[in-house]
Amino acid sequence: MEIDAKSTEMGIYERIWAAIAERKLPPGTRLKEERLCEIFNVSRPRIRRALDQLGHDGLVKHIPHRGAFVATPSIDEARDVLYTRQVIEPGILRALTERITPNKIKTLRDHVAQEREAHSTGENAAIIRLSGAFHLLLAELAETPILTDVLRDLVSKSTLVTAVYQPKSVSQCGPDEHEDIIHHLQQGDTLGAIASMDHHLRDIETQLNLAQSADDAKLQADLLSNAFSEDT
Repeated sequence: MEIDAKSTEMGIYERIWAAIAERKLPPGTRLKEERLCEIFNVSRPRIRRALDQLGHDGLVKHIPHRGAFVATPSIDEARDVLYTRQVIEPGILRALTERITPNKIKTLRDHVAQEREAHSTGENAAIIRLSGAFHLLLAELAETPILTDVLRDLVSKSTLVTAVYQPKSVSQCGPDEHEDIIHHLQQGDTLGAIASMDHHLRDIETQLNLAQSADDAKLQADLLSNAFSEDT
């Protein structure tokens, strides 16, 4: 019997992740297990495992006796996530510059090509996912497994931060900025790559509205169903 990829734990995780990133599920939304079971047509244990992984990644908050909710990062938490990335990612670039090869450059350029395709077709979920995946790819190619694990958590939390604090009219970090980083890596220019990354991350921060707290989300009557209406 063929298993529907969308109903696997990873498939459920990815679809909820995308709904949060695309702001279909605002911070504070209650993720009712029984409703999610109906939407995905799976058992409650499978939903719980997917929610547990989202909780581990900082996208979902579990409140005892109340359930799971889309996390709402405070302004201080948002700033901390961005600051930590500004500290960690230059170290990843230093390691990658020492290990860079033509094949790794090609891998990075192939990824940016996917980003450009997503931008050209307006696939918002793909744009968000590929933007974060580029930074993780840098860490993986740098062969820094510990930093990769740390960055994976930070990228997930960054997704939530931008979902809360970035105006919808502002674009996500894009392929042009990533291409500039690749250019410096290809030239063996560590300082240039770091400077480009620093400018890139600071630009992301300036796009965020961190002057005021996010409003508490009001759960609509059938918000969960609406969030997954296009892919169920």
